[in-house]
This record gives sequence, structure tokens and C-alpha cells, in this order.
Amino acid sequence: MPVSIAVFASGTGSNARRIMQHFQHSDAVQVRLVVSNKADAGVLEIARDMGVETLVINRTEFYHSETIVEELRRRDIRFIALAGFLWLIPEYLVQAFPRAIVNIHPALLPKFGGKGMYGAHVHEAVKQAGETESGITIHYVDEHYDEGQPVFQARCPVLPTDTATDIARRVLELEHRHFPLVIEQLLLNLPVVG
Repeated sequence: MPVSIAVFASGTGSNARRIMQHFQHSDAVQVRLVVSNKADAGVLEIARDMGVETLVINRTEFYHSETIVEELRRRDIRFIALAGFLWLIPEYLVQAFPRAIVNIHPALLPKFGGKGMYGAHVHEAVKQAGETESGITIHYVDEHYDEGQPVFQARCPVLPTDTATDIARRVLELEHRHFPLVIEQLLLNLPVVG
């Protein structure tokens, strides 16, 4: 039986699409559910087009009940990948899925992490700080933004002439290349390598 995973996303879903494509024909791993906090998120349409079930959650229910755990258990979800999901994961969900929730962050943590540090905000901060490199960090999720144990990092150069958009493009390429593979390595208990 393949391991069933859920992908949580808030936006257009390019990383979620890559994850679903990667496992589309896998005997070992199946993306069973896409969860979003936005009813109009592009990721939901992508999931439906790929035949993956979707679930839209609201803030009150997410933070003041454990309904999401019941929904995940009902579908035999064993692992959660956060792919651009902007809400902080509550403690009860972290405890229900110990070392089974990962997030991808578009910078080299511990730099440029924390509340409000997502998407263009991160790339602007990297540019403003005069960094010579950026990249991605895939990490386990705990009860704090971007503080869980890192699993994998990949780097890319930041050139003096780069705009935040240039940095974003390079980082997104790393995300698409590595995130599905790292998820697969974690689920199959393989060493995580770039």
C-alpha cells in the first residue's frame, strides 16, 4: 500500500503541482489530499485537474478544534508537506504528526525566517541584506514559524545585479527540483541527498 500524504498550500500551487506530478505514478507514495485555507487558491484547481481530493479549512476550526486531524486520519494520511501554506501549524497537529510534517522555505534558514517571511518578502530581504547567496531550506515543522529541524538545504548565487524577481526565479527552480525528491527520500527512509 502506498503511503498517503497531504499537501497544504495557500496559493497558486506550483510546488504542490510538482509534488503531485512526481508521485502520480508511484507505487510507494500517493498524494491523497490537498488542503488550503483559501477557497479560491489556484492549488485547488490543480488538484482537481489531477484527480486529487481537496479540502478547504477555516481559521476558527483550524485553531480551535482538532477536526483537521480527524479528516486526515479518515483518509489514512501519514505525512504532510507544506508547500506555500501561510498559517502557523497548531501544536495539536504537530503532536498528531510527529516528524511527519515538512515545510519548504525560500531562503537559507535560520536567516530570513519567521512570521511574515514568505514569498517576495523573503527575496526582498535577501537583496536588501546584500547576500551573495540564497536558496531553500526543507525542515520539519514545529509550533514556531521556520524553527523546526532542517532536513535539506540547496544554494544558489545572488548576483549584484539581481532583482528580488531574479532571486525568486532561481529559488523556485531549486524548490521544484528538490522538494518532491526530499519528500520521497524521507518517506522511503533513504538518506537525504541533493
